Amino acid sequence: MPDLPGDIVALIDQVQYEETADFPVERGYVWTSCASVENGNPLFWDDAVAEELTAGPITPPTLLSLWMRPHHWMPGREGEQLALRAHFDMKDRLGLPEAIISENTIVFHEPVRPGDVISTCQRLRSISDEKSTKLGTGRVWVVDVEYRNQRGELVGVEF
Repeated sequence: MPDLPGDIVALIDQVQYEETADFPVERGYVWTSCASVENGNPLFWDDAVAEELTAGPITPPTLLSLWMRPHHWMPGREGEQLALRAHFDMKDRLGLPEAIISENTIVFHEPVRPGDVISTCQRLRSISDEKSTKLGTGRVWVVDVEYRNQRGELVGVEF
């Protein structure tokens, strides 16, 4: 185990930040996102194709984290709204002025469909000893984010 404060070690493999999206998955976001990158895949635009291939409309898998990104501002909320708070916690707790997400992998499970309401939780999986790279001295940590729909079905894991 790396030389870390006990409160940080205690976080490893613990569920943190269980949250449910403030809005349901919506096709307008899907179409706007597809249009922005000129993704003309008929699966996302044509209901007949979607019905034939996936038993109804689905969202592009690459939009998975979009459904949990907090709006920068919402009525009644105080302070900055952040996605991936476990990552920012590590940066702050370790006194690191910058933190870089150098790798991202997503494993997709059930498709996300319009109307779904996505929930997530985060887990700090590991954290390295201090190391020096050409970017400076710091640590490497891995945070998993699990995504589930309103039925509790696993739709993806990001790490």
